[in-house]
Amino acid sequence: MSRQAILLGLLLAAFALAPLVAGPYLLSVLVVVMYFAYVGQAWNIMMGFAGQLSLGHTLYVGLGAYTAAALFVHLGVPAVFGLFASVAVAALAGGVVGSLGFRFGVKGVYFALLTIAFAEFTRILFEHIPGLGGPGGLFLPVGDRSGIDLVHLRGHPLMFYYLILAMTAGIFLLCRRLVRSRLGYTWLAVREDQEAAAALGINVFRAKLAAVMLSAGLTALGGVFFAFYYNNLFPNQAFGMNRSIEIILAPIVGGLGTLFGPILGALILTPLGEGITMATEAMGFKAAGIKQLCYGLALLAIVKFLPDGVWPWARARLGLEPGDGDGEDDR
Repeated sequence: MSRQAILLGLLLAAFALAPLVAGPYLLSVLVVVMYFAYVGQAWNIMMGFAGQLSLGHTLYVGLGAYTAAALFVHLGVPAVFGLFASVAVAALAGGVVGSLGFRFGVKGVYFALLTIAFAEFTRILFEHIPGLGGPGGLFLPVGDRSGIDLVHLRGHPLMFYYLILAMTAGIFLLCRRLVRSRLGYTWLAVREDQEAAAALGINVFRAKLAAVMLSAGLTALGGVFFAFYYNNLFPNQAFGMNRSIEIILAPIVGGLGTLFGPILGALILTPLGEGITMATEAMGFKAAGIKQLCYGLALLAIVKFLPDGVWPWARARLGLEPGDGDGEDDR
């Protein structure tokens, strides 16, 4: 067994045992950590593995959240069935965005602007749909908070904690398998030089579209979790640009294109944000945007001193060898 596998096992065990010593507040922070690790890993498939920059990824969070929530509220469809519809809707949306962009040769920063445009258009659209609550929000019935009902995603906060832990571990293992697959090597070729990949006979359009749709569908699962954990949805929150930035920060800070990167980035940024919020409140003032400012400073420091992210640097300091499923170095 490799050192990285041992490290992953220890990290998983630490998270699994955390509820034995963590209070409700710390548990809620850990839920947020794993949520951003999950959606960051989903975004990492598109950008880190296939090299397609999306700055409007909250589009798929919002579509996933609203689809499952609306089916639950208006039709009584259990969340476990609604999530299939959420994945399908988000993957279809990703297919539309990708097809429009790739068919017309839109790439790089222009493709990123296209993703922002779709997210903003959808946000405005959802603000004008009364059946989804409009700007006033869509609220889910809380239900019994003491039991466990995985079918309807209703129950004790501990249930949500272990659910997002399982989701984060699952997407890690899925991505580890993907980067070692033929599709993963295809993405690597497209990311490094898509003209050369096309010259070698790779269907670049199909490879990029697969990355977008898979990333969108997995991100939608994070949206379903978001909706049923918080029990309320607002267009400005679900589709907001701030949310998109939060999604991409963890993999960038942790290490773009690596598997541990999104997890490590979320472990750094989420406690940092919570600590700043608590510190400012303890000093008796609330500075609007202070958390975003500190995120920006952290990102500047990473770009300046650790351009490859924290995980490649930490891996070298821990004496771990590159590879064994760790993103690009493994391929």
